Amino acid sequence: MIHVARTTIKYYPTFWQAVNLIVLYTFLQTIIDFPLALYDYQYGTDWLREPLLKLPVFFGTTFIILLLGTRYAGLPYREIFPLKAFRWLTVPALFVSLLSLQFFMNAISLHVDKILPPPGWFLELFARLFESDLGIWGGILRVVILAPIVEELIFRGVIFSGFQRIYPSFLAIFFSALLFALFHLNPWQLIPTFLLGLVLGFVRHRTGSLLAAIFTHALHNGMVFLAVYYHEVYDQIGWMQAGKAYNFMLHFLILGLGLTFLFYLTSRGNILGRDRMRSKNLEKI
Repeated sequence: MIHVARTTIKYYPTFWQAVNLIVLYTFLQTIIDFPLALYDYQYGTDWLREPLLKLPVFFGTTFIILLLGTRYAGLPYREIFPLKAFRWLTVPALFVSLLSLQFFMNAISLHVDKILPPPGWFLELFARLFESDLGIWGGILRVVILAPIVEELIFRGVIFSGFQRIYPSFLAIFFSALLFALFHLNPWQLIPTFLLGLVLGFVRHRTGSLLAAIFTHALHNGMVFLAVYYHEVYDQIGWMQAGKAYNFMLHFLILGLGLTFLFYLTSRGNILGRDRMRSKNLEKI
């Protein structure tokens, strides 16, 4: 009798391996940022915000994490980072979904702030995220462009590509969203960031495109950026204020419709029909 040995394929990363990767990423940045923060505090300097120093640290630590992640994953880059195109019709679905998601995120943040008011130093730190020596364009570069690209390469690229091979889809989305929220080290924004992570994971899973997740993240950050910069105008929009009960019903309906439409657009039958139509058009050319 011939016995055939079973080989178990191990994919990277598991949940705890992803935790280690994120901890390492945070540690690499902290060992540089913390001494600079102490130096700035002691001597009244502002080295911690110096772009010529921050950018090399940011890109250097990110490169190390992506290098480690792709090396241990052992998969082709196109599978870890599937930068394939997505349907343009998903854009309005994403926009209305994110608009209502922002409403719920703001409502949750206001409720958490009442229970556990954030300290002054934290509010100042949060405000600095939108500031830059390059003015509004520097803030856009940091918040709307760089942050979505880097964070999605890590969380919906390296991490999610491993999770979706190890866990069921809903767990892959849940775990990646949980790590995404914890990574931001912001207890006052933990639940809102987790909700955003769920949506980003859903988009990544349904479209199969990392590019779609990056676009969704950038669109969300852009909406938040505009709301912060033009808060006086934003505060005058009645249907975006969390103090009215009917606004919750309205945005719950809008969010549900937006995600349902996105689900429909990314359904397998719809995608196969689109691909067949594209093939027929190519045959006619």
